[in-house]
Amino acid sequence: MPARLPSWAWVSGLTVGAIAAVSVLAVQADQGPRPTAADAKPSPSASAEAHPTPKETTPAPVPDGSGTGRRVVYSVGQDRVWLVDASDAARRSFTVWPGTVDPDPGKYSVGTRREDPTTGSDGIRVEQITYFAQEGGVWVAFSNAVDGSSPPPAAADAKTGGIRLPKADGDALWEFATSGTTVTVVE
Repeated sequence: MPARLPSWAWVSGLTVGAIAAVSVLAVQADQGPRPTAADAKPSPSASAEAHPTPKETTPAPVPDGSGTGRRVVYSVGQDRVWLVDASDAARRSFTVWPGTVDPDPGKYSVGTRREDPTTGSDGIRVEQITYFAQEGGVWVAFSNAVDGSSPPPAAADAKTGGIRLPKADGDALWEFATSGTTVTVVE
């Protein structure tokens, strides 16, 4: 007759097994869900868009001469925004669709903010409007379309100061750029 294990040995063995199973599941959960055939999406075909969707490749470095400390940096030449933390590290960077009026290079502060949707000068419903400058009588502000769309081409004589952001980036900027936050505009 085989020797019988004491009950504490059984409990210890079951506990070790449970810990191992939970550890394996935790590692799998940390790696995210595994793609399935249902997750596969066809790649978009080439098409001519008036405003292509901004694409990110490698993160662009924060421009030299954009100051120090916590700030939003906007490059009119690159059509790009950086959200820079107090340690001068870029927390997020993304491309934008500028309006027809660019602010002059310099330092500004976030003033008025409007979260509720309204109709932009291009006729699109926009939200999370973050005003920071006025140029030639035109207010300059970051915003995103409620439906996530890119702005339509502006009329040749239109004076628009809206800098449109993709929806997720608009959400991030809204959380980051509270009233009084420095906005540095560079070439």
